[in-house]
Amino acid sequence: MTLALKNIEKHVNGETHIYDTSVEFEDNGFNILLGTTLAGKTTLMQIMAGLVPPSSGQVYFKGRNVTGMPVQQRNVSMVYQQFINYPHLSVFENIASPLRVARVARKEVKARVGEIARLLQLSDLLDRKPAELSGGQQQRTALARALVKDADLILLDEPLANLDYKLREELRNELPRLFADRECTVVYATTEPMEAMLLGGHTAAMHEGRITQFGETAEVYRKPVDLTTAKVFSDPPMNTVQVTKKAGRIFVSEAISWPVEGRLQALPDGIYTMGIRPHHVLPKAAATTGVAIEDEVLINEITGSESIIHFNLLGEIWVSQAHGVHSYRIGEAATFLIDTARALYFDHDLALVRT
Repeated sequence: MTLALKNIEKHVNGETHIYDTSVEFEDNGFNILLGTTLAGKTTLMQIMAGLVPPSSGQVYFKGRNVTGMPVQQRNVSMVYQQFINYPHLSVFENIASPLRVARVARKEVKARVGEIARLLQLSDLLDRKPAELSGGQQQRTALARALVKDADLILLDEPLANLDYKLREELRNELPRLFADRECTVVYATTEPMEAMLLGGHTAAMHEGRITQFGETAEVYRKPVDLTTAKVFSDPPMNTVQVTKKAGRIFVSEAISWPVEGRLQALPDGIYTMGIRPHHVLPKAAATTGVAIEDEVLINEITGSESIIHFNLLGEIWVSQAHGVHSYRIGEAATFLIDTARALYFDHDLALVRT
């Protein structure tokens, strides 16, 4: 058994921050906590680390109940979004600090610091103080300190959130490789679905203090158990609309419908909530197939390589996310194509309909 939470709850001043949570994370693997700000990710990680006690429930690590064990007695490292380095110590001594505490021999300290510094491209900076480093270099130093310890459990709480785009991309690619040969359990918190997909491993989707689903990252993305999980795993937000299945067709309205094909033929007639991610709703100029809808553009955000277009669909605000520059005026009528084969359908309890 690896890191396991059993019926964990956390209450603060009468408010519930973590509801009854039981989950067993992947042993010696990369585990992701995915959720929006205030979903409970940091609180749950602090409970895993032993920094705060749960109100009820137990934390097990490698088969041992560590619920009441002080953090100093656990072989755990944690890196926060707001990286912390010792300002009076050099980069070398910042990285070496957990090894000094553990009374590791000087020769081994030098070897281990040198190795991790090479991996994180810090070798030329070991004599500098944190104030002489860029933000990215400081975050790499904090990561190096967590990695050099050879901890059994490494907790990374949005460690790349404050870095520039280029450095985030580099470290996202590096992190899975850094842990590939280590016998440790990694839990990585993020608010970004795309980051979860890039990192892979297993993902726990979190919403308002609850883990709604845990499994292989790609599986949670493709087959969310419910609409809440689907929304957690969609940025920009998933588009939703009420649809009706009848007479072999899916109806959004009398004017917008399409024939039922493939697996959906087994779907009983009735009313459902359809969800579809923004990158499966494209401007006509960016797609060749799909069900056409036309409506009024509300907002058009061009981010350089992408266009994010908000439009009105039967009183609901929908979002289209397309590669390239697609210019529309506010209030302009525009045609979009829905890739209905990518749509997800949820029943009256908002659970995914599996056909």
